[in-house]
Amino acid sequence: TMAATNQTSLQPSSLLLLGVEGLEHLHSWLSIPFCLMYLAALLGNVLLLFTIATQRSLHQPMYLFLAMLAVADLVLSSSTVPKALGIFWSFSRGMSFHACLTQMFFIHVSFIAESTILLAMAFDRYLAICHPLRYAAVLTHLLVAKLGLAAIVRGFCVMLPTIFLLRRLPYCGHSVMPHTYCEHMGIARLACADISLNVWYGLATTLLSPGLDVVLIGVSYTLILRAVFRLSSKDAQLKAVGTCSSHACVMVMFYSPAFFSFFTHQFGRHVPHHVHILLANLYVVLPPMLNPIVYTLKNRAIREKVSQVLFRTGQ
Repeated sequence: TMAATNQTSLQPSSLLLLGVEGLEHLHSWLSIPFCLMYLAALLGNVLLLFTIATQRSLHQPMYLFLAMLAVADLVLSSSTVPKALGIFWSFSRGMSFHACLTQMFFIHVSFIAESTILLAMAFDRYLAICHPLRYAAVLTHLLVAKLGLAAIVRGFCVMLPTIFLLRRLPYCGHSVMPHTYCEHMGIARLACADISLNVWYGLATTLLSPGLDVVLIGVSYTLILRAVFRLSSKDAQLKAVGTCSSHACVMVMFYSPAFFSFFTHQFGRHVPHHVHILLANLYVVLPPMLNPIVYTLKNRAIREKVSQVLFRTGQ
């Protein structure tokens, strides 16, 4: 019992999140774009999910992956933005330590799941363009379901150890976090002990999950573009490049701020703190807002079905 009491006393019962330190006077102004982006993300992803679920013609691998991406986007943004808005509006800055760990777990699991889904989408495009005759035989509904499950299981397996890595640390009463949400290294930096195990684990998992995904996605798009430029038809080339460009936009929006945030935590001593926090907030709300827009604008089938759904609901 003594050991248990000692262990709990080492952890803060609650944490105080400061938001964007140094820009407190701008919190109410910052809340406006974040609130609007979050509402757009909710609306866009729910509409996309509803359209894919209700339109039988969209029950194909490409659109099913898109539906999974929408779910991951909703979890990623909803795990963070409501709390960030509470901090910006100064009515909810406190958070229990266990709630903080739970939030961190959901943020990182949904991020890894989304990265896995983006890799699956790149594989889908590779098969569709480079091996069209084998596409239907390989990408069955069962394989799509297994890939969706693998995305969740992978995120869960990667992030579960971080909870134990953070719970074992002593915090010596440190309970003030200069951030709008809880992330692994942000919590670890509050500890008053050696956190090198957390640093190495964070670095290894980043390089071996999203990092590896980026490399494999790059390989698949290189193969796609190589196959495309062998086509004689200019129209076919333009269509394939158009499809790849929308995916490339999504990748850049998703990975750039996320990797910047992660590597700043690890090595970026000279990056201004408010720049780091603002970018960390962007990566949890910007891709969820833009993904439905990019895919709807770039895909005629979705564009038509979304307008049908909106037209019907409008009547």
